[in-house]
Amino acid sequence: MKKFVMAALGGTFAGIVLTSQIAGPLLAQEADKKASVYEQLDLFGNIFERIRAQYVEEVDEAELIEAAINGMLTSLDPHSSYLPPEDFDDMQVQTRGEFGGLGIEVTQEDGFVKVVSPIDDTPADKAGIEAGDFITHVDGESILGLTLNEAVDLMRGPVGSEITITVVREDVDEPFEVVIVRDTIELTAVRTRLEGHTAVVRVTTFNDQTYPNLEKGIKELAEEAGGMDKINGIVLDLRNNPGGLLTQAIKVSDAFLDAGEIVSTRGRDPADSDRYNAEAGDLSDGKPMVVLINGGSASASEIVAGALQDHRRAVVVGTKSFGKGSVQTIMPLRGDGAMRLTTARYYTPSGRSIQALGVSPDIVVEQQPAREPTEDEAVPRRGRFEADLRGRLENGSLSEDEKKQLEEEELEAEAAAKLRNEDYQLAYALDLLRGISAIEAIK
Repeated sequence: MKKFVMAALGGTFAGIVLTSQIAGPLLAQEADKKASVYEQLDLFGNIFERIRAQYVEEVDEAELIEAAINGMLTSLDPHSSYLPPEDFDDMQVQTRGEFGGLGIEVTQEDGFVKVVSPIDDTPADKAGIEAGDFITHVDGESILGLTLNEAVDLMRGPVGSEITITVVREDVDEPFEVVIVRDTIELTAVRTRLEGHTAVVRVTTFNDQTYPNLEKGIKELAEEAGGMDKINGIVLDLRNNPGGLLTQAIKVSDAFLDAGEIVSTRGRDPADSDRYNAEAGDLSDGKPMVVLINGGSASASEIVAGALQDHRRAVVVGTKSFGKGSVQTIMPLRGDGAMRLTTARYYTPSGRSIQALGVSPDIVVEQQPAREPTEDEAVPRRGRFEADLRGRLENGSLSEDEKKQLEEEELEAEAAAKLRNEDYQLAYALDLLRGISAIEAIK
C-alpha cells in the first residue's frame, strides 16, 4: 500500500515539475509580449510629445491623434477606418437612404480611389463614371498618398457646386477629366417594372428600405400583370450595387428561398461565428429567376447572388462580381465618432469564401455598349413571306383573341430588339426566362 501511495505521489510530483517546466516559459513569453506592447505604446507617446514640441509648425493635438488612429485602422485592410463624428453622421444618413454627394461607392487601391460602382440616377452615373474607374485628382489636386477618408472629404462640398475629377479607365489610353455637379442623393433602394411577362426587380443598394420596397414592388407587379401566375419569371438586377446592410441581404435572399442556409460569418473566435437560414415563404411563388451581376456588384449583392446560386434557385448571368467577402462592424466610440472594423468573413451556403475572388456567373455575358440603331436596323430587312403576296388567302381560322395575341407577341419582339441595343445583359436575361418558361410549359 505504501508503495502505491508513493507511486501516486511520485506521479503528482512529476506532473507538478512537468507543468512548471512548460508553464514557466509560456508565462515568461506572455510577460515579454506585454512588456513589448507597453514599450511600443511608450514609444508612441514619446513620438507624439516630440511632434507636439518640436514640429516646425504648431499641430492640432486632436487631429494628430485622429490621424494616428486612422492610420492604425487603415493599415489592416481597405475597409477598416476611423469615422469622425461628421462621417459617422453621414454614414447613418446614407443607411436611411438620402445624403449629399456625387453618388459613387469607392474603395482604395494602389493609393488611388477606385470606383466600386456609381449609384443609379446620381450625378456620377449621369456623368458616365463607371465601376472600375480610378480617380487620381480632385480639382487638379493629386490624391495619391491620402487616406480614403481624406480623399472622400476632398470630393465633398455644397449641393450645386462643381467638382472636376481626373479619371483613369482601363480601356482608355489617357486620363480624362469629368465635371460633376454635386447634388442631394436620394436612394430608391428598389425599382420594379414589367418587361413583357417578366418582372424586372432592380436593387440599387441594401439600406433600411430595401426589403420593404422589394416586397411592395413584387406585389404591385403581380397586380399589374393580373396575378403572379401571369408572370413567367423574375430578373433580380444587382449590377453596380455596392452592398450595404447584411441584415437586408439576408432578408432579400430569404424572399426567394423556402429553406436552407443563406450565409455564414466566421470571425477570429469560432464562438463568434453565425449562420443565417431561410424561413418558409417565397414572394415569387417559386417563379424561375435570373440574377444579373457585374464588377460593380459587391458585398451584400454577392451574398444574395451566392445564396441563390448555391441553392440552384436562380441562374446568375453577367460578369464576375467585385469580391468583397468581409463583414465590417460599426463600433461607436467616445466623442461621437465610430470605428469601422473588419470582424468576420462571410461564406456562401456551399462554404465558399468570395473574398478577392467574387461570384462567377453561371453564364458569362459581357455588356455591349449602348448605341443608336443604324438606319438599316431601324427598319429591319424582311424576307418575302406568303402574307406579302397579292391575292393571298386569308387565315380565317384565327379568332380575335388569337389575332390580338399575335399582335402582342410582335410588339414584344420589337421591344426586345430595342432593349438589346440599350441593355444587352438584361435582354439576355429576359430571353433566358422566356426559354425556361417555354420548357416548363412542355413538361
